[in-house]
Amino acid sequence: MRKTADRIRHAISFEIIGLALVTPLGALAFGMPMADIGVVGVAGATLATVWNYIYNLGFDHLIKRLTGGTQKSVAMRLLHAVMFETGLLLALLPMIAWYLGISVVQALMMDVSFALFYVVYAFVFNWAYDRVFPLPDWQPAAEES
Repeated sequence: MRKTADRIRHAISFEIIGLALVTPLGALAFGMPMADIGVVGVAGATLATVWNYIYNLGFDHLIKRLTGGTQKSVAMRLLHAVMFETGLLLALLPMIAWYLGISVVQALMMDVSFALFYVVYAFVFNWAYDRVFPLPDWQPAAEES
């Protein structure tokens, strides 16, 4: 199980890198000022950071209870990413529509686009993070001589 400091490093690095990628891409894709997409991005990243910490802690406790460990298969990582983004999408939809002054349908399309980006990004980021910062219980047992 990851320690609190590791979870905080994970959440903050995830959001900073994601924001650096999604702000210019979102402004370009939706033809909106980068400042407006940036505000939506920062608000979304702030909410997502809190959600990320809570969600990952709960998810890890659940899979540890169900499987006895925290190692995730590809299918488990995909489920993890989709469930995370679905929760975040529902929370962000009203804020996006309100702040950008767009319809709920337009906000939904934008939010779904961001969510699809983040599903792929979350999958890649978390896989890479687990390789860079593996948990001790993921290490192969040392051979006894």
